[in-house]
Amino acid sequence: MSKIEALLFVVGDEGMTVRQLANYLDVEDMDIEAGLSELATQYNESETSGITLKQLAGTYQLTTKPEMAETIKKLVENPTNQLLTAASIEVLAIIAYKQPITRIEVEDLRGVKSEKPIQTLVSRGLIQDVGRVEGTGRAILYGTTKEFLNYFGLKDIAELPPLPEGHDVEEEQEADLFLTKFQEAFND
Repeated sequence: MSKIEALLFVVGDEGMTVRQLANYLDVEDMDIEAGLSELATQYNESETSGITLKQLAGTYQLTTKPEMAETIKKLVENPTNQLLTAASIEVLAIIAYKQPITRIEVEDLRGVKSEKPIQTLVSRGLIQDVGRVEGTGRAILYGTTKEFLNYFGLKDIAELPPLPEGHDVEEEQEADLFLTKFQEAFND
């Protein structure tokens, strides 16, 4: 039963069918069905568990109990409690050092799309729209906010750690450099 639970936890929203579970665990389908039934009963009868087992579209998934909705809603509505991803830290570092900068310029430096990390950083109040580029499309220029300074314990942007000597800010390795510096600053 613990192996079924572990597999369902790891696959998350994907869920697994009885057949898939049986194949991974090298047991018969009926053994999986018995284990799933036992897990479902255990979760549903437990007042100390916030999760349950659901069968959706032929797959089994671990989900939160409906009565946990208010607790989960608080987490979703307060994204500042969640850690920043590596991509968000890279984008934030690039914006901090190169501001004002457009999304396209950030993507050119990183070599990958940056729309989602920028949306995350805007929603957290770490970056903001600081103007528009003149010309076709009038792209948004991004810069850091006061919340950014508070988040990293800086009085002003001049307190950012200096870039190592001998590195051109435009080099392809820039994202790694920024990520390393910001992770060091964030972990201190």
